Amino acid sequence: MFKKITAMCLAALLTALLASCGTAPNDGNEGKLTVIVSFNAMYEFASAVGQDKVSVSTMVPDGMEAHDFEPKAQDIAALSTAAVFVYSGLGMEPWAEDAISSAANKNLIVVEASEGVEVIAISEEHRDEAESDTETEAHAHGDYDPHTWLSLKAAQIEVENIKNALVKADPEDAAFYEKNAADYIAKLEALYETYAGKMNGLSEKNFVTGHAAFAYLCRDFGLVQTSVADVFAEGEPSARQLGELVEFCKANGIATIFAEALASPEVSKTLADEVGAQVKAIYTMENAEGGLTYLERMESNLKEIYESLAG
Repeated sequence: MFKKITAMCLAALLTALLASCGTAPNDGNEGKLTVIVSFNAMYEFASAVGQDKVSVSTMVPDGMEAHDFEPKAQDIAALSTAAVFVYSGLGMEPWAEDAISSAANKNLIVVEASEGVEVIAISEEHRDEAESDTETEAHAHGDYDPHTWLSLKAAQIEVENIKNALVKADPEDAAFYEKNAADYIAKLEALYETYAGKMNGLSEKNFVTGHAAFAYLCRDFGLVQTSVADVFAEGEPSARQLGELVEFCKANGIATIFAEALASPEVSKTLADEVGAQVKAIYTMENAEGGLTYLERMESNLKEIYESLAG
């Protein structure tokens, strides 16, 4: 571990000698504010606020869960010369603090995007499941559900936090960032308003997902999620748990099982086959998916959930 951190630090120091802090390399992004984010949802928010004045790159590669990621030397080197680093927080990126420390960038503005969001505690059942699956320090989880960005209300707070960081890093363009943030927050609120009334009028509120990532979305709209896997999508349900899910789906007339690519869709398909339900995609915005924006994917989520519950 010491050798690994030392290598990261050496790489960061070398990069610091080759580039000035907070400016992008000569790849067409010269003069833009360099922003590194942890995963796709943070990329969407930072890009919406910064637009053409920022160069945003994502640290966690597509196809990988953010909490399973381990930064490499080049990731630390990139952080050592960045102006802003955005991560979601609440244990979603357990590697973030060590990466920030290893980068040794005294000018780096760090944004924990979920700061200020009213958090939801992980249930004792899900916490026990997560802890039983923990094998390494990288899998250590906190007491709160980290999936704040899947709430349109919480997303507004995250956009505001990111905007504040960009203003701090580039005060001359403060009005630009303020306007972009306000415009994007208005779009988030408009989408919320579109579905708030629809969801309120539903008699059935329970939907079934691949993993328990949608508690904050449920809080927005008074819904209830039942999931195949836990909050961190670790492990697969036992035969007993799967049997209970089958009985639940049959008893509640569940006709749709929502599946995410990184949360064992095979199990969701097995459950759907058992109860005669269909499987539909739902987006968690951890990865870039189908060339769709955050707003497009969130609208798709809400539309599919609503239609599945409205019958």
